[in-house]
Amino acid sequence: MGRIICVANQKGGVGKTTTAVNLAASLSSLRKKVLLADLDPQGNATMGCGVDKHQLERSSCDVLLGEATLSEVVVRAPEAGFDVLPANADLTVAEVALMTATLREKRLGLAMAGAKGRYDFIIIDCPPSLNMLTVNALVAADGVLIPIQCEYYALEGLSALIGTIRQIQSTRNSGLEIEGILRTMYDPRNRLTNEVSAQLIQHFSDKVFRTLIPRNVRLAEAPSHGLPILLYDKSSRGALSYLALAGEFMRRQNQRNDLESGASA
Repeated sequence: MGRIICVANQKGGVGKTTTAVNLAASLSSLRKKVLLADLDPQGNATMGCGVDKHQLERSSCDVLLGEATLSEVVVRAPEAGFDVLPANADLTVAEVALMTATLREKRLGLAMAGAKGRYDFIIIDCPPSLNMLTVNALVAADGVLIPIQCEYYALEGLSALIGTIRQIQSTRNSGLEIEGILRTMYDPRNRLTNEVSAQLIQHFSDKVFRTLIPRNVRLAEAPSHGLPILLYDKSSRGALSYLALAGEFMRRQNQRNDLESGASA
């Protein structure tokens, strides 16, 4: 059974979409079956893996509104080796419509229920806000991966997000876990970066991924070519970092599976 991971942070510009796209590509390179679900009306994850958001006949909006099934909307990323549930600005319509819809928080989870058996991982790229789209992702997900830039205001935003996660755990999805906190755009020469990083480790311990995602020009260039960094420049620091993240991510999954197997024995 596949695992659903949403990549979330209500603060924009922290590398959320970059992480969703490149983690999907890196897991795919490890021969995992991956679906990248774009839940952001900006459609950046869709464009970042080579799918033109302007040419979509159907999108994640149709899935959320019950006008199409997941399998009817999913497309193949042209070169990246994984499937994509694409998005565009139509998602703003879904966001408004969901406010008064029945089962409004569960629409995505219900749509994805059958897909968990077809994929090893479903990675959801959330919008940079705690709206009904993000709530749908959190209710559907097994885990939350939180990208964070090591700066002062990021810690404040992290507290708000964790509060939302705890609320979802207590009312809508008791199985939701914090998958991990990922430090992005990391510059070790910056004293504040190092101070915030130390605070994260102090407060969240092993929830903080050891892998660091550096500031990297090639990583920033890749989306404009519609390619994950592995396909744009596989020898770049950005590509090597996301491969390392995928390796660490898989080790955590294996440890979880071992614990669950031991508990059920």
